[in-house]
Amino acid sequence: MTITDAPVKARQARSKVLTVLLWILLTPGLVWTVIRVGGWEPGRLIQLLAFTPYVAIGSLILAVVTLVLRRRVAGLVASLIAVVLAACVVPRALPDLDKGPGQGVVLRVMTANMLLGGADTADVVRLVKENRVDVLALQEFAPKTLAGLTAAGLDELLPYRSPAAEPGASGSGLYSRYPLAEPNSQRNHGGFLQASGTLLAPGAAPVVVESVHPSAPALPQWFGDWRTDLANEPRSDGDNPRRILLGDFNSTLDHSALRTLIAHGYRDAADTVGQGWVGTWGPYDGDLIPPVMIDHVLVDQQIGVRDVSVHGVKDSDHRSVVAELTLPAAS
Repeated sequence: MTITDAPVKARQARSKVLTVLLWILLTPGLVWTVIRVGGWEPGRLIQLLAFTPYVAIGSLILAVVTLVLRRRVAGLVASLIAVVLAACVVPRALPDLDKGPGQGVVLRVMTANMLLGGADTADVVRLVKENRVDVLALQEFAPKTLAGLTAAGLDELLPYRSPAAEPGASGSGLYSRYPLAEPNSQRNHGGFLQASGTLLAPGAAPVVVESVHPSAPALPQWFGDWRTDLANEPRSDGDNPRRILLGDFNSTLDHSALRTLIAHGYRDAADTVGQGWVGTWGPYDGDLIPPVMIDHVLVDQQIGVRDVSVHGVKDSDHRSVVAELTLPAAS
């Protein structure tokens, strides 16, 4: 080997190391993409899949880097990963052409998780007033929450209710400006109550409203409950009545279990109006977690979506979701 050969061989060695490093960085994204597209949610990947939008952004950066470095095969694979993940997550940031019926009875609904009953009830009532909410769904609805909301004046704003208060995380509640026929609650497989009732809004067809709270996939022993709870949520297709499901679904649109539920006659309100990337859970009580949207308003395909907004709730780890809907007129 001559002296002039040494720099060439050194550059070749560095190039090989860089190529190997790029493939090491690409492999997790490739596996992630296969799992996301395949709809598989094994074990701890249930939790990780919630952060797919961040992986999509990272995959785009990596694709640009590999192409700039002229790694053709790696660049092709990285670009493919970026395109596929973008196809999964970008549409939820764009308004749908079909937002459902635009004519009918306007209804404003709101959902909020009360964090073991400790969220500020006066702040919730303030949001109800400011957003002219007609139906309020609450999760982690404790007896002290019920008392606090009454003291803050919610009963005067929303006099009809379906309360299922319990200490801890299992309680649920519904409040309404309009009569609620057949107020009820049912305990799901994971142990959480889900309050429900048939909303009788003036001039509108009846619609069943339910405060949803499937089990959280926080621990391995709860993964099965999470799957079962989502699978057992009521459908809104076929002969089922029109429904609005709103609450803490403990799932994002990157979970196939939630997408399967939506496919049974629903549309996701935030996704419909291009607000599907807005975070509702994560860093809002000080945790170092990137924000993700696990709180949703799912509406029957015969119900239109006009607008969706997200608002902080004092002393809760969730933000509330407010959706303005259009109910079909009574026939």
